[in-house]
Amino acid sequence: MSGALADEGVTWFEEPVSSDHLITLAAIRDQAPLEVAAGEYGYTLPYFEHMLAAGAVDCLQADVTRCGGITVWLRAAALAQARGVDISGHCAPHAHAHAAAAVPNLRHLEWFHDHVRIERILFDGVLAPDGGIITPGADGTPGLGLTLNTARAQPYRVA
Repeated sequence: MSGALADEGVTWFEEPVSSDHLITLAAIRDQAPLEVAAGEYGYTLPYFEHMLAAGAVDCLQADVTRCGGITVWLRAAALAQARGVDISGHCAPHAHAHAAAAVPNLRHLEWFHDHVRIERILFDGVLAPDGGIITPGADGTPGLGLTLNTARAQPYRVA
């Protein structure tokens, strides 16, 4: 299947099998003309290290909302960099943006419409990927750069 996908211009093969099956994932990586990405369900550094040691991915996906926050995400990026592998920030682009800007092996941030739509409803200060580029921290707002818009959030408040 990967050959047919490559012929159609596809370059990214995300979790072609479960990331729990590292031997199979590595075998696909060895044979597929597409880059293999996985790791978004990782919760611990040993998980990411096992995936990298198995040679299972061309790009490690890590999700700051699942893996222990920004600190663990940065450590996962360092593990990947030590093996010459890029990292991708999975989902929640505003939670990843500042940390992702700090690592040299960032491939990209996944920018899901549903996450951004919710962030635009609830927060001021959301980033806009105009031209495919964001500049986190450019306005000097502390933290992740987001401020809760209480008026827009009010309808979603639960007692």
